[in-house]
Amino acid sequence: MSRTAVHALIRRAAGLRLPFALLAASALAGCASPPPGGVQVVERGQHQGNAPLVQRQPVRSGHYVVQRGDTLYSIAFRFGWDWKALAAHNGLRDPYLIRVGQVIRFDNRITPAQPVAATVPRATAPVVSQPAPSRPPLATAPVSQASKPVPVKTAPATTPVTPVTRSASGWAWPAQGTVIGRFSSNGSLNKGIDIAGELGQPVLAASDGSVVYAGSGLRGYGELIIIKHSDTYVSAYGHNRRLLVREGQQVKAGQNIAEMGSTGADRVKLHFEIRRQGKPVDPLQYLPRR
Repeated sequence: MSRTAVHALIRRAAGLRLPFALLAASALAGCASPPPGGVQVVERGQHQGNAPLVQRQPVRSGHYVVQRGDTLYSIAFRFGWDWKALAAHNGLRDPYLIRVGQVIRFDNRITPAQPVAATVPRATAPVVSQPAPSRPPLATAPVSQASKPVPVKTAPATTPVTPVTRSASGWAWPAQGTVIGRFSSNGSLNKGIDIAGELGQPVLAASDGSVVYAGSGLRGYGELIIIKHSDTYVSAYGHNRRLLVREGQQVKAGQNIAEMGSTGADRVKLHFEIRRQGKPVDPLQYLPRR
């Protein structure tokens, strides 16, 4: 019911007893309240153009079947979870390996334990992802008992490193340019900041860390990179034209990780997020003052 209709009904009720008017207003307000049973998940690009409807609390209902290209980090990022908490919630242990078709639960229902499989190259069928201390394991195809473990190698990225100024907490600006979109703490707008720039402009790692996701599987972020800096912090870099690093590579603050673009956006810009234990925080509180 529209607000105008609500006011009209209250005015009509005002000629009666005040308690009745208050009761009517209360009942009408109840019509506009969200339905029970959890919070709707809306990804970037589905609300007000490219402005996302932010899920501030982890999704606590339902489950997710891992698709091709997912990692535990990307699933945790998408549904507002800290990756360690999501791993523990699903009984995943070090080295946090997963298999194609595995179910990642957000509710309290019990998922049967999955046998541990060796990490293998990205599968071509739907996959389940899981986190790893250094190399974020990708979802793996089912592995037979006869299969031998495939060692996962990590290596430093070889792209150029630009000298950068860091804040007291160790963060550097991920790109040159004007901030055109700011973080919103009211849970309805931006989860990070947007930085305007030129097509192909360097996008830099904001701090030392490990690339745990590089792809376009999160709708509304375009070509996206997620970097794990510690067990507490991850950062995200969206709308890139081209990704220059891959999952498992180690990067330094100021290292070139992508080229700025407009994938999943209405203009050339970098969407940058910092998440602390899975929750978005204002990057401007961490970056050096300009």
